[in-house]
Amino acid sequence: MSRSHIALAALLLMLLALPAFVGAYALSVATLVLYFAYTGQAWNVMMGFAGQLSLGHSLYVGVGAYAAGGLFFHYGIGPWAGLPLAILLCVLLGVAIGFLAFRFGISGVYFALLTIAFAEFTRIGFDHLDWVGGPGGMFLRVAQRDTWDIANFRGPPEMYYYAMLLLCVLAFAGCFYLLKSKAGYYWQAIRENEEAAQALGINTFRWKMLAVMISSAMTAAAGVFYAFYYNNLFPEQIFHISRSIEIILGPIIGGIGTLFGPILGAAVLTLLADGITEGLAALGVEIPGVKQVFYGVVLLGVVMFLPHGIWPALARRLGLGK
Repeated sequence: MSRSHIALAALLLMLLALPAFVGAYALSVATLVLYFAYTGQAWNVMMGFAGQLSLGHSLYVGVGAYAAGGLFFHYGIGPWAGLPLAILLCVLLGVAIGFLAFRFGISGVYFALLTIAFAEFTRIGFDHLDWVGGPGGMFLRVAQRDTWDIANFRGPPEMYYYAMLLLCVLAFAGCFYLLKSKAGYYWQAIRENEEAAQALGINTFRWKMLAVMISSAMTAAAGVFYAFYYNNLFPEQIFHISRSIEIILGPIIGGIGTLFGPILGAAVLTLLADGITEGLAALGVEIPGVKQVFYGVVLLGVVMFLPHGIWPALARRLGLGK
């Protein structure tokens, strides 16, 4: 067994045992770390693997959340029935964006602007859609339960933590498989030089579309979790570009295109940002936007001193793989 496998097993055991040793607040922070690790891994498939920059991944979180949340709010249909609908809608949106972009040669910063535009148009549309509550938001019914109700995804904080941990494990295993598959090698060729990949006979349109579809489907699942974890949805919040930025910061800081990068980046950002916020609150100091300032400072430092992210440099020092 390699050092990477030992480290991964130790990390998983530590995460499995974590709820037994921490309180409710720390567990909520750990759940948030896992959420950003998962969504970062989903975005990483699109950008880190295939080289397609999306700045509108909040679109898939929002649509996935509203699809499952709306069914539960209006008809009492649980999240497990809403999950396939959420994934289907998000994949169709991803296909629409990808087709418009890739068929007409839109790439790079212009593709990123297109993803922002779709997220913003959707936000405006949901603001005027009464079925989802419009700007007043949608509030899901919450039953106070001490036991796990898997069918309705209701229960104590530990249940949500383990659900998010399961999603992260599945995402990690799936991305590991993808990287070692034909798709992974084709995506890396497209990311490094799309024209050269085309010259080698790779159907770049097909493989880029596959990356968009997988990434949007994975993010849809995060949206369903978001709806039933927070129990309130507002278009102005969930579709905002700041949500997309939060998703992509983890992989960028941890290491784009790596498996551990999104996990490490999410942990560093969330723990330090939360620590700064709580520390200032304990001192009685309130600085509006301090978390966003912190994100900017960390991002600037990583870009200047660790342009490939924290994980590649750390992995080299520890003798571990990606």
